[in-house]
Amino acid sequence: MPGYLVASVEVTDPDAYAAYRAQVPAVVERFGGRFLVRGGTIEAKEGDLGIERLVILEFPTIEAARAFYDSPDYAPLIRLREASTRSRVALVEGLPTA
Repeated sequence: MPGYLVASVEVTDPDAYAAYRAQVPAVVERFGGRFLVRGGTIEAKEGDLGIERLVILEFPTIEAARAFYDSPDYAPLIRLREASTRSRVALVEGLPTA
């Protein structure tokens, strides 16, 4: 079953966040991940989502998503993201693939 990292992000330091965005794709790829959503227009249909930016990463398994998030390669990028945004991040297990 695939695993997903879902993040809502409010950028507070655009320059530092740009540095984060430049570095994170290589780490995501090392763990077999790919971006499904990386920013873009959010069209709320019900309620006030309160989300400025949405990011969704897909990994082959929830274990791969967890390994990415907990990796020493991603740790300094977490600190950079935390210093440049207000964000919420969750790992979610997907449905079985056909």
